[in-house]
Amino acid sequence: MSVPDNWQKSSYSSFGDGDSCVEIAPRPPHIAVRDSKDPARGTLTFPAEVFAPFVEALKDGRQP
Repeated sequence: MSVPDNWQKSSYSSFGDGDSCVEIAPRPPHIAVRDSKDPARGTLTFPAEVFAPFVEALKDGRQP
């Protein structure tokens, strides 16, 4: 799998928090995730169909 080049930070990341967040990038049929503080360290990938419910559970305050 090649490295995506369209990383997105959370809309909750403010100017001062710009280096302290997780970035995601779509890489069909997966979602790639990396640490913005150390992007060269590596990425995790998740199937897209399980990533969306995981994020929704986090928003709702549930344990995924």
